[in-house]
Amino acid sequence: MNLCQFPRRRYTMGITPIEKLECLSAYLGGPNIYIKRDDLLGLAGGGNKTRKLEFLMADAIAQGADTVITCGAIQSNHCRLTLAAANKEGIACQLVLEQRVPNSYERYASGNNFLYDLLGVEEVHVVEGGIDLMAKMESIADNLRARGRKPYVIPGGGSNAIGSMGYVACAQEMLHQFFEMDLNIGAIVCTSGSAGTHAGVLTGIVGNNAQIPVIGISINRKKETQSKMVYELSEKLAKKLNLKEAPALKDVIVFDDYVGEGYSRVTDDMLESVKLLARKEAILLDPVYTGKTMAGMIDLLRNGYFNGMKNILFLHTGGSVALFAYTGAFFGK
Repeated sequence: MNLCQFPRRRYTMGITPIEKLECLSAYLGGPNIYIKRDDLLGLAGGGNKTRKLEFLMADAIAQGADTVITCGAIQSNHCRLTLAAANKEGIACQLVLEQRVPNSYERYASGNNFLYDLLGVEEVHVVEGGIDLMAKMESIADNLRARGRKPYVIPGGGSNAIGSMGYVACAQEMLHQFFEMDLNIGAIVCTSGSAGTHAGVLTGIVGNNAQIPVIGISINRKKETQSKMVYELSEKLAKKLNLKEAPALKDVIVFDDYVGEGYSRVTDDMLESVKLLARKEAILLDPVYTGKTMAGMIDLLRNGYFNGMKNILFLHTGGSVALFAYTGAFFGK
């Protein structure tokens, strides 16, 4: 597939490493666990949205945008990174923050909330959970156009056919690394949230006929709903890339057992997993995405899901900045 036909900005120098988790693998006694360090991507604090923004910001610039508008939860890594990318490009950024947990927004909270201010967000719009976020962003965009501005709206998580190409590129990057490392990976485990990362990796793997299962751990939706989202976005990606073979619904693997009480809600398994990786490998996960995804991978491993595989890979999508807004949970308060 030829990704070079699409405009792209570059916010990361080189490729992100793949590391073997020696201590964690020995502790769990299963297959060898490797980790793709997309937490080390460029922009302020890194994370998977950086790859998506390379394509999204290029499209915004091509359309002459002077402002980007995006949305997310109160502690949104995507909002932080979109704001950071806008700063790099010299354009303004406005954020719509959704209180998915009622009354959860605190103006002077730590974590990503603090960084929105530090990075100089133009305006923050706080809304109640469950509203139509795209309609809200379009309303803001209309007001900006009426004032002569040129806004560009980026969906939550950057998860459309443009942004998700970042993870098609990541899939190709990983396949090259596997070859160079002489590493036969039996499965790739990733977070499945706004669907862009999961759909992008899956489309890249299927498009390259790599035949590696991509296991998505849902952090907010039931399996049926999440699988449909991933599949439909994969179809759009395959069409945009003019692929001869697109992922089939049977290729979309989602586990929804690790959501807990809902998006961003603390679970005991998440707390255990974040502490475990910090203490065994000195790698920081986040409490909303990778913490629950790691909890899911560990549970699947303990229950024999990966039996017969020599090596598996965990895709670390970043977000550790949000840990600082969850200190109470880790201290049991």
